[in-house]
Amino acid sequence: MELDKRMINIIILGIGFMTAFTAFQTCGNIEKIVLDSIRKDDPSFTGDGYISLAVLYAVFAVCNWGAPSFISITGPRVAMVIGSLCYGFFIASFLVPSTVLLYIASGVVGFGAAILWAAQGSYLTLNSDSATIQRNSGIFWAMFQVSMFAGNIFVSLVFAGKTHIDAASRSLVFTVLTSLSGLGVILLVCLRPAVRQDGELVSRNNTGPLEALKTSFKLFTSRNMILLSAMFFYSGLETCFYSGVYGSSIGFTLELGENSKSLVGLSGIFVGFGEVLGGAIFGIFSKQTVRWGREPIILFGYVLHMLAFFFIFLNIPNAAPFGDTNDEAFIHPSQYLAIFCSFLLGLGDSCQNTQIFSILGLLYPDDSAPVFALFKFTQSLSLSLSFVYSSILGLYVQLGILAVWATFGTICFCAVELSRRRAANEAVGRGNNEMKMQQD
Repeated sequence: MELDKRMINIIILGIGFMTAFTAFQTCGNIEKIVLDSIRKDDPSFTGDGYISLAVLYAVFAVCNWGAPSFISITGPRVAMVIGSLCYGFFIASFLVPSTVLLYIASGVVGFGAAILWAAQGSYLTLNSDSATIQRNSGIFWAMFQVSMFAGNIFVSLVFAGKTHIDAASRSLVFTVLTSLSGLGVILLVCLRPAVRQDGELVSRNNTGPLEALKTSFKLFTSRNMILLSAMFFYSGLETCFYSGVYGSSIGFTLELGENSKSLVGLSGIFVGFGEVLGGAIFGIFSKQTVRWGREPIILFGYVLHMLAFFFIFLNIPNAAPFGDTNDEAFIHPSQYLAIFCSFLLGLGDSCQNTQIFSILGLLYPDDSAPVFALFKFTQSLSLSLSFVYSSILGLYVQLGILAVWATFGTICFCAVELSRRRAANEAVGRGNNEMKMQQD
């Protein structure tokens, strides 16, 4: 069957993000371990991975308020290109280790992330409708998360058998990642204008920058957005955990064996496998999801994450986030259980993110840039806070925080989805009654 123009746009979007984030997600997964190795080689270097990511997501959170205004001027395609260039600058900064440059680059990529993700949500929504938003969200998410594979496989091979990441290995890894990031920019340049179902171009939204900002504030105080913000906040906490804390904790758990550092890359691969599997399933079975609602998928993701938190609690020592440790947890650390938990984290995350994208595109088709900016604002705010406390709190306290917010966020999301479906059913009922009255 011939692909329609909107599906082609979604595929190009997914490939562009997959390539650009092969570089960035790999970088984020290994940043803490790499910076610790740089400090051992150069005592004058004082940069910290958790602080770097905290700066990144703090700037990300603030800039999300201005992202809709920026996109109203440039349009989503130009905004995505500019945002991806910021990601490339951040990755390239690791080729010239400098504490000041690290934190400057973290701020730059925070700005880039704000406009990139708000523009992505807008572009995805403009190329979707109520019948295709679930499918397109799943397809995009699956393609995007393929980025977890190639980079982490490469890192696992380069870091294999190493207890210290030497300068030559660091240079090789970040040269390759910077090149991949550049390729991602080129692919995003190739994005075509958004089109309607009939193939005609979507008309440009003429909302001005100030009006876009006002819309963001108005939406942020609405009932649905307040409730959904609980899930957005949890999404940030668990993203910090699987992308920054858990992989590093595996690498620092020396009882996992001499190859514990190479397990960091393998952990990222299995997170990606779970993400891709979930996105593909929800994309393929999108019609069933529309019929059954989003609650079953959100609840399934909740159960997966609670299982993962419990197994990590048993398997990884409390001091693992802070550096190399020979401590044992409640059981002797198992490589297989550690990697299985990575898969559970990825699959659970795909359950949540695909449904967040889907419900936002469905509830706010005319305000896609502001609502996705608000989603990323709340998510990045919690990411920033979690990267700060990750450098202070032990693993077990972090797992407790995650469990509480997972429960609260799931309840709030289900409340919004139930309310939406009830309103949709009532609207259908009123329509049927009006048709009967006309026939009579």
